[in-house]
Order: sequence, then C-alpha cells, then structure tokens
Amino acid sequence: MTAVLSAGERAALEEIDETVIARMLLELLAIPSVTGSAAESEMQHLLAGQLDRLGLDVDLWPVDLPAVRAHPDFPGTEAPREEAWGLVATTPDGGDGPTVILQGHVDVVPPGDLRQWDGDPFVPRVSGNVVHGRGACDMKAGLVANLAALAALRTSGARLRGRVALHFVVGEEDGGLGAFATLRRGHTGDACLITEPTSGTLVTANAGALTFRIEVPGQATHASTRDAGVSAIEAYWTVHQALARLEARRNMAADPLMAEYTTPYALSVGTLRAGDWASSVPDRLIAEGRLGVALGEDPAEAVADFETCVAEACAQDPWLREHPAIVTWPGGRFASGRLPAGHPLGALVREAHADAVGGPQVRERGAPYGSDLRLYAAADIPTLQFGPGDVRLAHSTREQVRVPEIAAVARTLALAVLRAVGTA
Repeated sequence: MTAVLSAGERAALEEIDETVIARMLLELLAIPSVTGSAAESEMQHLLAGQLDRLGLDVDLWPVDLPAVRAHPDFPGTEAPREEAWGLVATTPDGGDGPTVILQGHVDVVPPGDLRQWDGDPFVPRVSGNVVHGRGACDMKAGLVANLAALAALRTSGARLRGRVALHFVVGEEDGGLGAFATLRRGHTGDACLITEPTSGTLVTANAGALTFRIEVPGQATHASTRDAGVSAIEAYWTVHQALARLEARRNMAADPLMAEYTTPYALSVGTLRAGDWASSVPDRLIAEGRLGVALGEDPAEAVADFETCVAEACAQDPWLREHPAIVTWPGGRFASGRLPAGHPLGALVREAHADAVGGPQVRERGAPYGSDLRLYAAADIPTLQFGPGDVRLAHSTREQVRVPEIAAVARTLALAVLRAVGTA
C-alpha cells in the first residue's frame, strides 16, 4: 500500500518532465567524455554551468594530481591523464537536517570497434523513447536523473531542513580518482545514492576488482628450429589453466547478495601480447586482466591468493620453474564495499519508488563489478546504487536507455531526498 503524498512531494514530482530529461541526455551524450580525455574536463565545466543556474553553491576545482597519486590510499588509474576536475554542488539553504549526496561519474569507456556501431557512438540516436549512444546507461542517464531530481526540488519551492549535494566525478571507469579526490577535499554527507544502471534493483554491495599483469618468459629461436627454443605462448598455457582453477575455487561460496551470478568474482584475461616476428619463437608474453575481489575480502589477500597460484603453476613446469612468470598490479584497484545490513537507506529508496512510481517492490542484490560505492562506504557514508539502465548493455555497442526509466528514477530520488533531509 502506497503512502499519501504531501503537497510538497506532489509538487516536486510534477516538475519532472520526460521531454526535458531527453533533451538533457542528448546534450550530455554528444560530449565524448572518454576517461582521461579533454572532453572529460569539458563535461565537468558544462555541468558546473547548469548547476550554477539552479542557484546551487558550486565547487569546481582542478584536482592536484601529483598529491592525490602520492596518497597511500590512492585507488589507482589506467588511462593517462594530464588534468582532472572535481565538481560538487550543494543546496544553499537548509538547517540542521542531514546531507544526502546524489553521485555520478561523467566519464565513459572508449567506443571500441566503430564498425560494430550503428552510426557514430557520440551522435545519439532516438528510437521512440529509447536513446542509443556511448554512455547512455553508463552513466549519463544517471547524471540526468540526479539533475532532474534536484531541479524538481528547486523549482517546486521545497524548503529543505537539510541539504542535497551533487557529486559529479571523473575517472570512475579506471579506478575512482574523482570520487577519491572529492572525499579528500572534505565533501561528505550522511547518505549517498549513486545512479549507476541497476536494472530496477537496489544494489547494496559491490565486489571489487584488481588489474593484474603477468609477464611470461620464453626463449627465442628461428621458427624452423622451434625445438631449440621455448615459446612464451605455450609456457603461458600452464599459467592460464591454473587461473581457471583459481577462479572456480574463489567462487565456491559467494555471499548471498551475489547468489544470482554464475561467476560473481570473475577472473578474466583481457589482453595477450606475444612475439615480434611471425617466423620467430616468441620470447615474452604479456597477459593483462581483471581479478574479482569477494565481498569483505581484503584486496591484499586477493593479491596473495593470485600470486601464490601463479607461483605454484610455475613450480610445476620445467621451464617456468627456472624462469618464473612475473606478476605486477598496474591500473585501478577496486576494493569491495557494501551498505551495512539493515540500514534504513534501502527501505527509504524502496518506499520512495513504490510511492512515486508504483509497480513491483524493488529487490536488493549485490553487483559483481567495482564502483565508487566502496570509496563512500570506506568514508563511513552509507551508500547504495539505484539508477536507470541495464548494466548488461554498458560498455557495449548496444548501449541504450529508456527515457521513462530515467524519469522514474528521478521521481524516486526526489521523493527519497525530501524524506531523508526533511522539509522546513
């Protein structure tokens, strides 16, 4: 049974317009804000202007990259970056009520093979109420939901007892640099809602992920006398088989929040590079990939588990026993994170969705990927994810989102924020 909405709640919901939402999304999708690119910074400045026009207190600052990278808890990066900008906008009014954060990342992954796209990935296409393009669901739809929700609160004239803060961050896709810098600057709150695509569910926990690099040595010789050398490719196969067994073992007893996933803590090799000449036996292979970190697992323990696996595989191979593979850990480091069990934030969002949108009750689950959730949780800010779009379409050439879904999330956020911060 849904609650009776107050006049202020009804006024805020009435301000959310799907036509405006679609227009905002198309504007943001046209900016190719790939992680580490100049357009990532362009996006932050465009959003800062929009937030300023809403009458918010805007903090737009250049991140001190050397200082952030030198911090012992720095979460790592993968994309080269010469600059980064932080952006936080806060409602200027408010009394002694709590502060609720609406968070989203502005960066997107590269489009990949352009031949597989139906047109330019940064020229969004509209088909009915569906918008296609890179970043549509991951996560510019979430940014728009945040903007629409806060704009609705401002234009409806809601007088908040607390405050609402928008945290728009760079570098989520390659480690979380933006969220880390934002929290280090002192922007905190009492609760955080991240609008990553969650397919209509409440995501209250994220697994972690670490980027690994394995260097496997071989011994070069002419291909016609290959028996006189050792192929790094064939040597690597011993390690690869061991990694498959490691993945199976690490997924034998997953947390109940991850039970719906066949492989909640995936171990995947993403790139292989070997050899420099077709008629030479390759003397080096580089394998890079991603190691899933279990909920509650110390990343250092995951590292040790992986390195032990590789060392034991090398010890079983005559060549690798004397010439062992070398493991290093470049790139982003995503620990796991979760909302404390039983925290009222989940019920708040679930009830707001029921009252603002209706339909089946939103169910709770974890997610097998890393996100900024773990950085806010580590800063003692209760955090969950609830946003528009299907994560299975993220990073793909089929990336898309439905405009009514963005509007439904915006209405849920507006109602949840009103109830969390209170009204004067």
